Amino acid sequence: MESQNSAQANKPAANAASRIKKEEKISNVRGIRNAFLVIIACAICAVCIFLFGMGYSGNFEGGDTANHPLNLAGTVYKGGFIVPILMTLFLTVIVLSIERWIAISSASGKGNTTKFVADIKADLAANKIDAAMQRCKNQKGSVASVVYNTLVKYKEMDANTVLSKEQKLTTLRNEVEEATALEMPALSQNLPIVATLTTLGTLVGLLGTVMGMIKSFQALASSGSPDSTELSTGISEALVNTAFGIATGAFAVISYNFFTNKIDNLSYAIDEIGFSIVATFAATH
Repeated sequence: MESQNSAQANKPAANAASRIKKEEKISNVRGIRNAFLVIIACAICAVCIFLFGMGYSGNFEGGDTANHPLNLAGTVYKGGFIVPILMTLFLTVIVLSIERWIAISSASGKGNTTKFVADIKADLAANKIDAAMQRCKNQKGSVASVVYNTLVKYKEMDANTVLSKEQKLTTLRNEVEEATALEMPALSQNLPIVATLTTLGTLVGLLGTVMGMIKSFQALASSGSPDSTELSTGISEALVNTAFGIATGAFAVISYNFFTNKIDNLSYAIDEIGFSIVATFAATH
């Protein structure tokens, strides 16, 4: 009877420990989960800027958008309907780049990642597991989360008297891989979209360029003297779209490579410290 009561009393504690463990398995990386909403919002902003900002009557001679533009905004407006599409792509790259900057900065933690890894390795060498776990709590971020979960498993294996040494090492390696697999996809989230916009922005800009040149050649091919207004409109459309396409593609390439490098550095740090934890356990047990 007493054993049954003891088992029932231990159930809440076990359930609580299980809940804590599940909470610890949640990724620390925060970011925009639905990039489609970002694209829609950027499209709305781009159309509003195109129609009400660049298409403002004061940007054209006589207040008519059919006339020659008086400034750069009017010239961009002459780029045609491809311009708001390119603006949508460009704004999307900017917004997702800012979002990834915030997400990856939070994943890096509060302090310098290189120093954190060195401090954890020093704690492991001195067998200060509790100090290393506290350092992880202070650091926060993806690297600290992976290390903390691995150190929790380290202590469990240290107290385990059933498993063999090889089984314990395999369990530690699996814990590192599992914790890493939880964090890495969240770090790379939305970057495939930025990579797609690298090519898509250039191709859409090229499409606008071709359409503008078609208009220019149509003006040249008209009977009699060429219509200078139509000719200039076609050239403006071609050059504006070219500029937007190049700007979108260039910014997307820079953004993608920059954040990919940041993620690689975090991944290297996780691999290094995970190897150190396993090696320390192997050397001390």
